[in-house]
Amino acid sequence: MDDLTPIEEHVRQILAFYGENPEREGLVKTPQRVAKSLAYLLRGYNENPDDIVGDAIFHEDCNHMVIVRDIEVYSLCEHHMLPFYGRCHIGYIPQGRVYGVSKLARLVDCFASRLQIQERLTQQIARYIKDHIQAEGVGVVMECHHLCMMMRGVEKQNSIMVTSAMLGSFHKSAATRTEFLQLIQRQKS
Repeated sequence: MDDLTPIEEHVRQILAFYGENPEREGLVKTPQRVAKSLAYLLRGYNENPDDIVGDAIFHEDCNHMVIVRDIEVYSLCEHHMLPFYGRCHIGYIPQGRVYGVSKLARLVDCFASRLQIQERLTQQIARYIKDHIQAEGVGVVMECHHLCMMMRGVEKQNSIMVTSAMLGSFHKSAATRTEFLQLIQRQKS
């Protein structure tokens, strides 16, 4: 999406609707900035997860749990187009194939850079990881703050939404699930 002119025009109309002068000094470039910002925040629509992972799947004789925790996540809720942000924790048990570690964070960014609900985002990440290396099991836990709950509506500043997706052995085995959940807990200092 190279031509952002339609978005810029809509932003000008929104500003005018609320009684602002889109031509005043502080707002004259706001439509362009908003259009560029949305293009960046929603870049995931133009990204293919397969291209992101590329050839960063490696054959490795590894069948123990691999965890990457505290991956920062930023997204926009599809209901209000307000941000939600937090952390994503990923664990998987490979069966001879592992991901390059940075690719897991990039996959989170790819799926999060679309209009989302946290429940679907968590499931999309888990399903992609499991399906593309035929992992024995995958666990994904997300903990996020939602500005649609903090800035408007119920205005609850300290609420955190937690979602999880447990696939394969993470779903079937209480011991595997418990190990993952214990390992993603923060250490108390």
